[in-house]
Amino acid sequence: MGFPRGVLFSLALAAGLAVGVGAAGQAPTFRAGARIVPLYITVTDSQKRLVPGLTKDDFEILDNEQPQPIAVFSNEVQPITVVVMLDTSGSMTGNIEFVRQGAEQFLLRLLRGDRAAVGDFNDKIQFVSQLSSDRDSLVASLQDLDFGYPTRLYDAIDASLDELRGIEGRRVVLVFTDGDDTYSKQASLGNVLDRARNEEVMIYAIGLESNYFDGMHRVRTRPDRGLKKLAEETGGGYFELQKTAELTSTFTQVSEELHSQYVLGFAPQTLDGKVHKLDVRLKQPGMQARARRSYIASPDKLATK
Repeated sequence: MGFPRGVLFSLALAAGLAVGVGAAGQAPTFRAGARIVPLYITVTDSQKRLVPGLTKDDFEILDNEQPQPIAVFSNEVQPITVVVMLDTSGSMTGNIEFVRQGAEQFLLRLLRGDRAAVGDFNDKIQFVSQLSSDRDSLVASLQDLDFGYPTRLYDAIDASLDELRGIEGRRVVLVFTDGDDTYSKQASLGNVLDRARNEEVMIYAIGLESNYFDGMHRVRTRPDRGLKKLAEETGGGYFELQKTAELTSTFTQVSEELHSQYVLGFAPQTLDGKVHKLDVRLKQPGMQARARRSYIASPDKLATK
């Protein structure tokens, strides 16, 4: 029997990342079969700038409001596996080149060890690339994006989670849309939130307010309200834009965040099979930590061999 997703990566950190752990002190000693809850944390200051150079002692983790000893710490860049899922419904007709340019900048900033896949959604969902580390082929696949009309937003996120199933380490869905879900057939906000929480996948969402002509009227759209909740609950980020000119800088910002996160872990004291509330705090004033807000305290989710 192998390790569940995410656990193997955390245990590898605990056992082998002496450089990252050593930055804050000696590497911890783990008993055989230790269970670790991993957290990927983005830290920003009051100006929303990323904060590097923190140590383990700068953080505090609360599990159901109870402080936990930090057993794993790393400030080294960790590889990501990400699905970039782009809205190509009818309202995006006039903006698709801006979206391509933004997604291209994200893909060009993938690092050694990162992998990505590219997909799009409208009334259909398709993947125009497989998971790959080849940045050139990923960028080229953006030319294969296809248009449709209704918006299967939550079905598309659900399909992205399927692509990440069984992959170890840090997994991310980066979704872009300019409107509400209007056509999903299999998934809802609740379904997708439960899956992302259970499978420990981080959701990043970029939303754009859009103006377009539907053949009869001028229509103004706003991104689906559920995206912000998905991002907050899973420790990702939510960005709502009013100008297409902001797309490239926002995709670039997401890349910078994903390559600047801290990795922390703790050994839970109680494995009761319930959803536990997580809270990560910074001891220094003026800083904010963004991380997932819950985990399932189940031996089935965290057990080792």
